[in-house]
Amino acid sequence: MPVDTTNPDKLVLTAGADSAEVYYFGATLTSWKVDGQERIFLSKDAILNGTKAIRGGIPLVFPHFGTVETSKLPQHGFARNSRWELLPQSAGSDSETVVQLSLKPAQVPESLRSLWPNDFQLIYTVKLSASNLTTTLDIKNTDSKEWEFTSLLHTYFRIQDVAKVGVRDLTGRSFVDKVAKGARDQELRDVVTIASEVDRVYENVEKNEIHIVGTGLGKDVVVHKKNFPDVVVWNPWVEKAKGMADFGDEEYHNMICVEVGKVADFVKLAPGESWSGSQTLIVA
Repeated sequence: MPVDTTNPDKLVLTAGADSAEVYYFGATLTSWKVDGQERIFLSKDAILNGTKAIRGGIPLVFPHFGTVETSKLPQHGFARNSRWELLPQSAGSDSETVVQLSLKPAQVPESLRSLWPNDFQLIYTVKLSASNLTTTLDIKNTDSKEWEFTSLLHTYFRIQDVAKVGVRDLTGRSFVDKVAKGARDQELRDVVTIASEVDRVYENVEKNEIHIVGTGLGKDVVVHKKNFPDVVVWNPWVEKAKGMADFGDEEYHNMICVEVGKVADFVKLAPGESWSGSQTLIVA
């Protein structure tokens, strides 16, 4: 069957020779296999019992990216720390499988909910087809007052060797270098490579196709983004890796985060308004 719901913790999607796994906790996609080849990185030390955000996969960032001075919420908000609900509209065929998950305030842990007391509905759509994975986040203000947010798809890509991977299509873009305490700079390279800790927010990236090359896993990956203007590139490198209990000391060699989002500026939503952003990952 295209969607296996027998596991109480996660969904398993299949479409032809491809598959994906999505946990209800955080609606976090933790696996995407194309012709049997895993393309998503999940730490061997990731905690999967719902007590902590999952280290790897595609964590969902909402209502804000990172930490914000005006909010007491933990880093990246609460969407990745809440248990989502499967919606009945999910459908499937032999060639394409679709599931939708929903998050409303009542599903958010009270300790987090009280820190952001706004009404909302999030709908996350995962569509799997041959060599393609599309993830779409729809955000609706169901409150009687305006509120604002930032959002991001924090995708961890599995790679063979971080020394050989590169990210194209960021040439000329300005970025915030979080390793350099928020200094601003401009990307002059045709291919962004990793040789030390990297944590950069590339703002207003005009190109809607970002190529990840040199994955060491055969074909490259193309990220098609829609309504997510910003791109974050992250690798923790040696010291940060050692400092994360849910991340192996040497695992930085085998992953790179290329994250599409709307994070440089807040989006304001009036009551009843909606916003949507998506990415399509293609192995080509």
